[in-house]
Amino acid sequence: LLCAVAGVIFLRDKISFDALARHSADLLAFRDANYLSASLGFIALYIATVAFSLPGATIVTLTGGFLFGVFPGVIYNVGGATVGAALVFLAARAGFGADLATRLEARGGAAARMQVALQENQWSALLILRLLPILPFFLVNLIAASVGVRLRPFVLTTMLGIIPASLVFTSIGAGLGDVLAAGEVPDLGIIFTPPILLPLLGLAALA
Repeated sequence: LLCAVAGVIFLRDKISFDALARHSADLLAFRDANYLSASLGFIALYIATVAFSLPGATIVTLTGGFLFGVFPGVIYNVGGATVGAALVFLAARAGFGADLATRLEARGGAAARMQVALQENQWSALLILRLLPILPFFLVNLIAASVGVRLRPFVLTTMLGIIPASLVFTSIGAGLGDVLAAGEVPDLGIIFTPPILLPLLGLAALA
């Protein structure tokens, strides 16, 4: 929590599209000279961004596409996000999550019924929450930890559920070279347009 607050205060301007535009040439030069180090460093950065709920996860996803293309960029993005989510899930469960789950169960009421419903339908419920941008990514991690979700379904539904959106943003990142050359800003609202959102809704309905 301290890292997340510190990130909002100190890193909001450093992890931004403007920062990516300013340092794009340096990043490409480093990638070309040190591809393996750049790949491992990027994955570690993505894991830390998600694990500490730092701002700028979308910018990091775009950077993955910009530096590494759609493939392996989407693999780096999905892998980093999944590992980071698993770490914050385990941390939250070890901290307040287990205690909160016990309190909800003992208290009863609507919260306890929601807890039971999520526990009985972990795979479909988590997959829907990952496929659709209904709740912030970090909030889903905390909710899952607080209702007693098991680690295995959490990790697998996270990995599978974020693939479609990650593929969209990684593809946008892969085309950033032309966008930066034109001095423009990418349209990240594309994920809410019918050609993208309707297939996501279809996948959620199947789940």
